[in-house]
Amino acid sequence: MKKLTTLYDKGGHSWRVIARDPARANHLIDTNEYVVASDGAALITDPGGQEIFPAVFSALSEGFDPRLITHVFASHQDPDVISSLALWLAFKPELRCYASRLWSTFIPHFGGDAQTIIGLPDEGGSIELGRSKLEVIPAHYLHSSGNFHLYDPEAKILFSGDVGAALLPPDANGLFVEDFQRHIQHAEGFHRRWMGSNEAKDDWCRRARALEIEMLCPQHGAIYRGSDVHRFIDWFESLRVGVVGTSRRSAAA
Repeated sequence: MKKLTTLYDKGGHSWRVIARDPARANHLIDTNEYVVASDGAALITDPGGQEIFPAVFSALSEGFDPRLITHVFASHQDPDVISSLALWLAFKPELRCYASRLWSTFIPHFGGDAQTIIGLPDEGGSIELGRSKLEVIPAHYLHSSGNFHLYDPEAKILFSGDVGAALLPPDANGLFVEDFQRHIQHAEGFHRRWMGSNEAKDDWCRRARALEIEMLCPQHGAIYRGSDVHRFIDWFESLRVGVVGTSRRSAAA
C-alpha cells in the first residue's frame, strides 16, 4: 500500500510524499507523488496513472484533505505522470494542470479541456501557491521534449521528475537513498536510455548546482538528501546519455 509521509512542515508550508507501493502489480512502474501546501492551497506533482489513482487518493486522504488541492503539476506528458487527470477532475472539476505548452493539446486526451491546462513557456517561470512561490525549472529532453521540474526555495526541495529515478528491486523499499553507490547502479541504465541529450543534461546540472537543494525528489525510486544531492549531480554530469547498449545494466522497456 502507498503511504503518506511528511518531508517538510514549517509555518504553514509543507511537503508530503505518497511513496512507492511494494504491493503494486508487477506490470506497473512504481511512482512517487508529492504534495506541496502553503496557507491552505495545495498542488500535487505528477499525480500518476489512472490505474493507481485509488491507492494515491486513499493514501493522501489518510493525513491530508485532498479538497485543498487546487493545481496539478505535470513534469511531462507520460501516462504514469498524468493519465489520472480525468479522475482528479471528476473529484474537483475546477482543478488546473501546469504543464509544458507543448502538451496543452495532448494531455486533454486524458481528460479536461482547453481551460484545464496552464501551458508553461519553454523558459519556465514561477507558480504562486498560498504565500509561497515555486520555481519552474526547464528540464527539456530529460526525457521529454517539453519537461519541467519544480523547485521550492523555502523548503530547499527540488522535484526532479525522471532525473534521479531508479528502478529498484523489491527489497530496496526505503524512502531515502542510504547507500549511494549501491543505489546508483539501479539508476544508470534508466538514465542512459531515457535521457535524450547530453547538452540538455549538462545544462540541467548547471542549473541544479545554482540551487540550494536539501532534498532531490524523483518520480521513481528513493529520495536523495544532504551530500547525496550533489553526489548525484556529479554522477549525472559525468554520464553519457541518449545511447543504447553501452551499459551492462538494462533500462526499462
